[in-house]
Amino acid sequence: MFGPGAYVPDPTEGIVDGKDLPTPQLVTSNRHHQYTPCPRCGHLASRHTSAQRTFHDRGDVSIGCPVDLLVTSSHHYGSQCRKYCNIALSDVALPGSHDTHRVTQMAVRLVVEDGFPSRPASGHLWRDHRVCVPCATIQNGVEAGGKKGARPQGRCVPGLGSGGVCGGRRRRCTLRRPLLCALGRGPSAG
Repeated sequence: MFGPGAYVPDPTEGIVDGKDLPTPQLVTSNRHHQYTPCPRCGHLASRHTSAQRTFHDRGDVSIGCPVDLLVTSSHHYGSQCRKYCNIALSDVALPGSHDTHRVTQMAVRLVVEDGFPSRPASGHLWRDHRVCVPCATIQNGVEAGGKKGARPQGRCVPGLGSGGVCGGRRRRCTLRRPLLCALGRGPSAG
């Protein structure tokens, strides 16, 4: 048995191919309902189809393998409003994300509060929590302030090249003002 402060080697150190990493432990979660209230009209919507989605969660360091959360959710059809709706998974992860909120918060905290660069933070998450988060994902989460899909303030739509198309007037930004336009202080940011 190892005592406090004893060096415990990482069995995955030196693995270069992702296929050689330990297989994740699957934890299932069921959000498969027969009926649910429609978010638009409030009437009961019946189940139409179901789907499964996998999220990466913090792993189990004691057995040395990552944990994947397999969520089964149902899609519903409201007969009153004739619209489809899904069971919300926003309490598990951000929309379009592959990682749970616990992983995202830990990654952003490592970079923002502890001052880790993205690449060492990614290695730290694997070594100490057995979750593989690419350093680009960490960097995007930090730049967005922890929110996925954050948009710049103002009405400027980014375009190709040095400027963007501004607001409803469809004017091109001047070469000196694309940053001001992106911040909402450009010529059409009324």
